[in-house]
Amino acid sequence: MKKKRIAIYPGTFDPVTKGHIDIIRRALNIFDKVIVAVALNTRKNPLFSTEQRVDFIREGLNGLKNVEILPFDNLLIDFAQANNASVIIKGLRAVSDFEYELQMGLMNRNLDESMETLFMIPSQEYAFLSSSFVKEIAKHGGDIHKLVPKSVAKKLSKMGI
Repeated sequence: MKKKRIAIYPGTFDPVTKGHIDIIRRALNIFDKVIVAVALNTRKNPLFSTEQRVDFIREGLNGLKNVEILPFDNLLIDFAQANNASVIIKGLRAVSDFEYELQMGLMNRNLDESMETLFMIPSQEYAFLSSSFVKEIAKHGGDIHKLVPKSVAKKLSKMGI
């Protein structure tokens, strides 16, 4: 029996954007299963709770098959091993993302030399998009409906962010 190719796509996803969802959809063309690992990451002072972020991703994926969304607050490499993943997916928008993600990928390989890191570039329409930009645009009353799932836009509007 062929071994399932399982990948982890980690992030804070505060909030999830259509760029994140694009990476997940495209990763499913490569892997049998993608686990979206939602990091607790209190260092970043998330606007939304882990549960809300998990729910936003679930709603944004709209029943997409072969995706599991799980929170985690341990070492990514331990989480990946516990979930039988062999690849960590990281999205890169710009050269500035690469330096940090390269360091993380090398450290993960140092912790587990069998773990691979796959860098994916965004679709052109999402190359500029980040969760920080979404929150800033929403804070100033800008239209974010093209950037995030409906549930995220609705929640940000209700919060007056």
